[in-house]
Amino acid sequence: MASEFVRLEVLLGVVVGVILLVTHSSNAAQGPPSSPGYYPSTKVSPVGFSHAFYNLWGPQHQSLQGDLLTLWLDQSSGSGFKSIKPYRSGYFGASIKLQPGYTAGVITSFYLSNNEEFPGHHDEIDIEFLGTTTNEPYVLQTNVYVRGSGDGQNIIGREMQLHLWFDPTLDFHNYAIFWSPAEIVFFVDDVPIRRYPRKSDATFPLRPMWVYGSIWDASSWATDDGKYKADYRYQPFIGKYTHFKISGCPATSSPACRPLWVQPNGRTGLTGQQYQAMAWAQRNYMIYNYCTDPTRNHALTPEC
Repeated sequence: MASEFVRLEVLLGVVVGVILLVTHSSNAAQGPPSSPGYYPSTKVSPVGFSHAFYNLWGPQHQSLQGDLLTLWLDQSSGSGFKSIKPYRSGYFGASIKLQPGYTAGVITSFYLSNNEEFPGHHDEIDIEFLGTTTNEPYVLQTNVYVRGSGDGQNIIGREMQLHLWFDPTLDFHNYAIFWSPAEIVFFVDDVPIRRYPRKSDATFPLRPMWVYGSIWDASSWATDDGKYKADYRYQPFIGKYTHFKISGCPATSSPACRPLWVQPNGRTGLTGQQYQAMAWAQRNYMIYNYCTDPTRNHALTPEC
């Protein structure tokens, strides 16, 4: 009996140890992000929505109050906006607040595209918030399409997905895309979460693009590959945008125009501290990377 008690005590100690280890790991992952050391969003002044953008579709589902733009989706329509100018490079950001609760099937987005200029053969750089079920975290998806890879039936996406280290429904947070002829960098509150370098012209978007934002129903794929659909008992689904920031080279600007640098040394790439912050975000929060997906045909994505 004594030996049985000892074995039970040891087993209980192991279980408690595992629980403590898991709890510690979870708490560590939920801690504050590693400081990037440089904050490009502070180098760009906000621009009024009406000075840089206009309603593209769903005007009855869009309202502007001061600097706050609200888009909403219900059973009749969503809404979207577009920049007045196209750009060939730059820093593009906005502070966004998402809706809590059941938002499965709904996508709130901020992205660059030239799909209206090159229908069926367009380029695109995406930040998309994939809606979720109650008490489950949002998925932030970044993606890059090049010269029609997002068109037709044989879509070649370059998706990377992360959870966030905060609740994006509680407050506004800054999300940004930096795009230059050499690289694309995605930021969340100035923490770089992904860098996509130009390795060849065939895998990198080089044609001018406009800045877009939208909220729409993507029930066919947005949440768990379409398992959970938009449920309009929870409508309207709302996305809020403010503090729009653009520091870019318009398509018609001089070849001498250079976008804001995303690191203080004025060079391509990130600083060591920024790379450490990006590694922290990916290590703790990345849930999908197309380059490591064994089901993908990587001959179609040679940059991997």
